[in-house]
Formats: sequence, structure tokens, C-alpha cells
Amino acid sequence: MTNAVSTMLRGRVVTVDTVVEDGVVVVEGDRISWVGPAGSASGQIPPHTGSTILPGLVDVHCHGGAGASFPDSGSGDLMTAVRHHRSRGTTTMLASLVSAPADRLIAQTSLLADLYHGGDIAGVHVEGPFLSLARCGAQDPNSLRAGDPGLLREILDAGRGAVKSMTLAPEIDGFVRIGDALREHGVLPSIGHTDADALTTRRGVEALGEGPISATHLFNGMPTWHHRAPGPVSECLAAAAKGRIVLELIGDGVHLADETVRAVFDLVGGERIALVSDAMAAAGMRDGRYRLGPLEVTVRGSVARLSLEGDDGGTDQDANPIAGGTSTVLDLVRRAVVNAGVPLAEAVRAGSSTPASLIGVGHEVGRLAPGFFADILVVDSAFEPEQVIRRGERTQREAASWRS
Repeated sequence: MTNAVSTMLRGRVVTVDTVVEDGVVVVEGDRISWVGPAGSASGQIPPHTGSTILPGLVDVHCHGGAGASFPDSGSGDLMTAVRHHRSRGTTTMLASLVSAPADRLIAQTSLLADLYHGGDIAGVHVEGPFLSLARCGAQDPNSLRAGDPGLLREILDAGRGAVKSMTLAPEIDGFVRIGDALREHGVLPSIGHTDADALTTRRGVEALGEGPISATHLFNGMPTWHHRAPGPVSECLAAAAKGRIVLELIGDGVHLADETVRAVFDLVGGERIALVSDAMAAAGMRDGRYRLGPLEVTVRGSVARLSLEGDDGGTDQDANPIAGGTSTVLDLVRRAVVNAGVPLAEAVRAGSSTPASLIGVGHEVGRLAPGFFADILVVDSAFEPEQVIRRGERTQREAASWRS
């Protein structure tokens, strides 16, 4: 059940390229009809509340939340994760899978396709299985394989148009064939979980030809950028500076230092950055044991790491590979502004319009502009949600959580 929201909102309004300190957003039905300074608004406008009004956020890399996992949960639990992120302002999202046995990947893609065709998610992101064994991170090494067009075709068929993005490593056998197939079906190729050197990465980007490309969680799942062995990081940064690629950043203070986030924003700007949660089932939950595909994960201090054989949950676990995030995109926008010193409009762009454009929905979501869907996030001075509006409506569950 949903409640129609007020048709007029007033506060500090963040548009795609500026901040209107006293602005108004007018909603008619499921669309935004007007955005501008309060002094130019017509009709009886509400008082300024001190709130900040953002576009609904867009997450193109998310594995779950609130105890539910897109790679693992049954159909009855998948919406639990969607609702968790939506209640925190993510009104558009891709549901991400991880490398798994072929039958599992196909089955989960089919389940998530139902959410896509029901309008609850914007599509599916398949992270693997065509990845580097050396940089598998929290991916199941037993599920990795060379590029297999037959398996890709089965996954795409199971998705019935829902698969929108796939992560693959440029050094794998069959990379060009997989890249060509992704382009043929309008699926975004994303370079990641790779041990490639700089030249191989450059050739991979060139082989993908025209069309959007992203880098899956830049810096994570790839070699460190060394001045004598720059690897994929330097090539991805250079490609982003040329407008060729969009860089995913998990700017949660765990995957990346705040200074790294600030440096990338300074180098390429929010137009070439997509802040992604990479959240897994533990997002919004207590510390404990969870699953990420075929692997077990231990979360301690809100940091998720692989549970390796012989772990006792003690300090030794701190050296295990990071296994996804526990934040939301709103957390990343807040941290970019407050901790990394990124300008508000740039951080919001990286959490909304850039990822929306990356997955082909930037013409109707990700901006506060006339004609766009009324996907709106209203936050207080601490960047905590006061209202989350999707398609012009607010759900009862969200309203109840704000009152509590």
C-alpha cells in the first residue's frame, strides 16, 4: 500500500549541476513538473524546512540487504533487499549476482527477471563468472571459467531482457567474443576482477568498441597501481578522463580511503563516477555470519570478509578478503561530502544521474528535472532520510520507519 505525497516540496534542492539553496520541486502524478528557486514558484508554497532534496539514488552494483541476498535468496525474500535500499533513498537499482555454478546463475537470473518485469528493479548485474582467478576476491574460484558464449546465452535467455550489466576480466580467453555478445544484446560490459597489465586493459577497452563501459569497483579486485606496473587502474582512470568509461567506487572508508575517493573526483569528476554499495545481505543487519553466493562471510564491525577454513571469528579474520559492503548509496554520498570533501552536487551526480545514464535510464531517472519520474529523496542535515518518494508515491513501510 502506498500514500500519495505532497505535490510541492521545498528545501535545498540539488540539481544535476548546482545547488539551489531555497528551491521547490513540484510533483504531478508520477512525474516532476517544475523545479526552481522558491521565489519563482507559483501558487502557495510550503515553508522552508531546512531539508535537502535530492534525486532518488541509483545503485548499479548491489548484492542484497536486510538479510536477503540476490545470489542466494528465494523469490519470496528478494524484495526484502530492494525495500531496504529503497527506504534509504535508492529508488533505482540493479540486483547483482556473483560467480556460481551455471545452473545456479541461470536460476537466480530467472527469479530476478520477475522483479525486473514487475518494475521493482532496473535489471540484473552479473558479476562473473568470466573473471581472473588471481583476483577473484570474494568470488568462488571453483565457479570461474573462460569466456563461454553458450553460458552467456543461457543467462541472457533466463533474464528475458533483464540482464543489463556483466563484469568480466580483459585477460580471459574468449573476452572479445563475450564482449561482442554483450554489445549485441545491449548489455553493459564492466571491466573488473582482473589481473591484467595496462596494455591488456587498454586493448580490452578498445575491443569493446563504441558504447558505455564501466570499471567494476575501481582499485578493488585488481592490482595496486604501481609506477612501474600501472595495471588496469591507470588505464581506467585515463579512459574515464577521456569520457570513455565510468568508474565504480565503493567509497565506504573500508574498500577505499576517503583521500582516494577525493582524488578520483578531482581527476575525472562526478560525471564519470558511479558510487556503488556492493552491498550484501548484511547491509542493515547485525554483525554475524552470512552468505554471498557459494561462500560464507563473517561481518564484524559492519565489515564483511570471507570466512576461510579454520577461522574462529577472532583477529585473524581481519586479514581475509573483503566480501562486499554493508552501506547504501546514501551512506556513500554522505561520506563523499563529509569525509572526502567532495562538492555536494558532484557527489549526488555520482550517486544518481551518472549511474542512471550508464545503464540507459538517464532520460527518466536520476535528476530533479521536469518530465523525469518523481523519484525524490529528502534528507535532514545529517543526510538521514525524511522522505523517499518513488514514482510520486511513498510506501507505508517507509513512512512508518520515519516516524519511529
